[in-house]
Amino acid sequence: MKARTLTAAMVSGIALITTLTLSGCGVQQQPTGGDEASGPCVGSSNDSAGDPEQLTLALVPSGDAKKLVETVKPLEDALTDRLGIPVKGVISQDYQAAVEAIGSDQAQIGMLPSLQMSQACDKYGAVPALQTERNGKSTYAAQFFTNDPEKYCSDEPVEGENGMLYCNGTESGTGPAGLDSIEKMKGATVSLLQAASPAGYIFPVAAMKKTGLDATTDIETVQVTANDASVLAVYNGDAEVGTSYWDAREVVAGDTPDVGEKVVVFALTEEIPNDGVSLSSNLSEEWQTKIADALKDFASTDEGVEALQAIYQITGLVDADPESLQKTQEAAKSIGLG
Repeated sequence: MKARTLTAAMVSGIALITTLTLSGCGVQQQPTGGDEASGPCVGSSNDSAGDPEQLTLALVPSGDAKKLVETVKPLEDALTDRLGIPVKGVISQDYQAAVEAIGSDQAQIGMLPSLQMSQACDKYGAVPALQTERNGKSTYAAQFFTNDPEKYCSDEPVEGENGMLYCNGTESGTGPAGLDSIEKMKGATVSLLQAASPAGYIFPVAAMKKTGLDATTDIETVQVTANDASVLAVYNGDAEVGTSYWDAREVVAGDTPDVGEKVVVFALTEEIPNDGVSLSSNLSEEWQTKIADALKDFASTDEGVEALQAIYQITGLVDADPESLQKTQEAAKSIGLG
């Protein structure tokens, strides 16, 4: 079926890293890639590297890019304080641009989804250093939501702890749940994020495939640029069903207070490894450790939790589990993504 795109408004005054502006510089040593024989990729370091004079942190908006520019400032200040050198956050155009920025040493720190953490490690030796926690969980589910609950809900929608409506056992936020209902999506208009997004595309499309739905022929795709845009596409009637991380409706509730009534979550995918922090292989192991420790220290403070929640709804940072990150790679491969 035909796909169409909903684009977000252009945001001025934001530093963008794009694949078109990346330099040709590569990493200085052979990365440690993962395969079935050697196990998951754990990355590498460059111990002949000198101390950096400044560091760049690459982020990708999960919602309003302008808000991300504002909310990253406390993190910049905290890392600058703890590391003793300037740390500057930049907003990357998309996930793959952030990976390439780390590979070309335009950024030394990347806050990336699980798939891109693995890709940055496999391709450029970037160390998957930390993973996020949200309310004590290091995994999350992608959600399917709709403005037509009579079609997709097999029971009466109930209010979750956040006051929003859920059906088919999805109110806990832990997947899988309600996946039998997604076969009803055949012929529907569905808002999906870019193919690099674990929650907005990879895991939902993999779930559709398991029920016999082909995302390229059995639905009409509305391409959206962020999780909040997917929610708003369904809220505004541009799509009948949407996908995002659980529960992205909370991001837009301030501007659309009735979103939890008009948009109902009806299915959850298998659990997805949380996003996290990757560190450039151009850094020495000493500096990789310093950066990871500084981030964990900041995340352990009330100020840090408040700042990280404002950026990506993060409530904690823990050491990454490279083996768990492979789950996203497997899901991507199941739908034909490398």
